[in-house]
Amino acid sequence: MKITYAYFAKLEKRRSHVIKPIVSASVLAADPLHIGPQIKDTVTDNEWLHLDIMDGQFVPNISYGPGLVKSVYRQFNNTLDVHLMIAEPERFLQEFIDAGADFLTVHPESTLHLHRTLTAIRSMGARAGVALNPATPVSVLEHVLAEVDLILLMSVNPGFGGQKFIEHTYQKLEAVTSLCAQTSVAPLIAVDGGVNAINAPALRAAGVNVLVAGSALFSAEHPREYCLQLRG
Repeated sequence: MKITYAYFAKLEKRRSHVIKPIVSASVLAADPLHIGPQIKDTVTDNEWLHLDIMDGQFVPNISYGPGLVKSVYRQFNNTLDVHLMIAEPERFLQEFIDAGADFLTVHPESTLHLHRTLTAIRSMGARAGVALNPATPVSVLEHVLAEVDLILLMSVNPGFGGQKFIEHTYQKLEAVTSLCAQTSVAPLIAVDGGVNAINAPALRAAGVNVLVAGSALFSAEHPREYCLQLRG
């Protein structure tokens, strides 16, 4: 399901209700030689696809670039949730949006002018996200919340898949939801890292809108059924 303004409006309307979250399948966990078939076997059009872009500089790993995003966009109808773990992401915004990104999420530490980068993403026609690493304070959001469509809480340190969920994420999640309530804004809230069927109920109860699942999902015996477990 590709994202449209009408679709996003539906999401905004849902935020004030208790609803099942969206599952965003982290493609980094797929077998690199069989990405297309694995996505096809894992998700329906109702799930998002989470694409981690790593440059070996901002994080200690290298993944892929706009070419892979474009290929996924051409082959699948899912919303593309593109996570830019790269230095100076503002240099590549248009390339990833042209490749098919619906959401572009950046890290505050990766760009000198976070507000400018977020407004640029929106002006180019995509939705803007901010990712908070485990040690990144929630306070960095205070003066940019009006420009944010998605807050991505990293529940592991970025750069590698298969890491253990950091329990402090729940306290951070509480702080984020409190800040949003105080400022009367309602971005989608996502959690990425170590998400599985065991911790998903607590995350859903805490108000998470988007569950980014990688290793647990792609290694499941029945991935589509696992998506339903994650949603609850």
